[in-house]
Amino acid sequence: MRLGIDLGGTNIAAGLVDDKGKILLKQIAPTPVKEGADSIVATMGTLCLGLLKKAGLALEQITLCGIAAPGVANRKTGIVEVSANLPFVYYPVVQTLQNYLPGVKILLENDANAAAKGEVEVGAAKGAENAIMITLGTGVGGGIIIRRQVYSGFNFAGGELGHVVIVYDGEPCGCGRKGCWEAYSSATALVRITKEKMNAFPDSIMNKMVQIEGRVNGRTAFNAAKKGDHAGKEAVEEYIRYLACGLTNIINIFQPEILIIGGGICGEGEYLLKPLEEIINQEQYTRIAHVKTKLVIATLGNDAGIIGASLIDR
Repeated sequence: MRLGIDLGGTNIAAGLVDDKGKILLKQIAPTPVKEGADSIVATMGTLCLGLLKKAGLALEQITLCGIAAPGVANRKTGIVEVSANLPFVYYPVVQTLQNYLPGVKILLENDANAAAKGEVEVGAAKGAENAIMITLGTGVGGGIIIRRQVYSGFNFAGGELGHVVIVYDGEPCGCGRKGCWEAYSSATALVRITKEKMNAFPDSIMNKMVQIEGRVNGRTAFNAAKKGDHAGKEAVEEYIRYLACGLTNIINIFQPEILIIGGGICGEGEYLLKPLEEIINQEQYTRIAHVKTKLVIATLGNDAGIIGASLIDR
């Protein structure tokens, strides 16, 4: 039996996972960011012990506890060196959690990498040797799997695919650069593009939709486009062009068997996937090849981090 922890800036989710990657029990608690790093790890430990108690298991029956954490997660040292949304600066997460789970093997991994590992083991890319996962959320996360193993560079900081520049001196990015793919293809970027089209086309039905719904979100432009709204269509098409540009770059660099995209926007299904595939097929370097990268939508949803973390030793 295994434990998987998905550590986020808002919530911590912990799950009891079997060797086939199936979550048997799961508990979630708010991340006590203001209380500091020690309190965060204490919450992680409490969640894990609660799962064991509920399942009637002893610590000795746990073969591995995997942690999926945002930021630079050093697998070798068990230290989160830096994390944008958590008070971790060279913090010994594994060593501290060991106080709550004595004798249990604990491994640390970046959250995007863990999600990619989960999708390769039991999700949308099951069985693939080489795969890339892109997560579209507040930012654009990347997880790289080569020969079924996570690749994160010599310093465990690799895979930041959202920070490849696609527009020189373009939109400012949270990382400090300008023109990053994240600044054009995240859910945050889609909201920005939607607002720009709403301002440019005051008669767009998106303005009425937002009055009813209260705010612009990642579905606003897509919903309007499906109703034939010109401004909505422009917003969706612009967003998809930028997203396809980055995805094509990823394919040209890595040539993975499978390229997985995840995040709330992927709920649009074929409405998103089909135009992406059309652009990628026209622009990728291997467009005339008989064997090409397959683009798929992630299937594990919010459980990818828990599952991937629990199976990270494979």
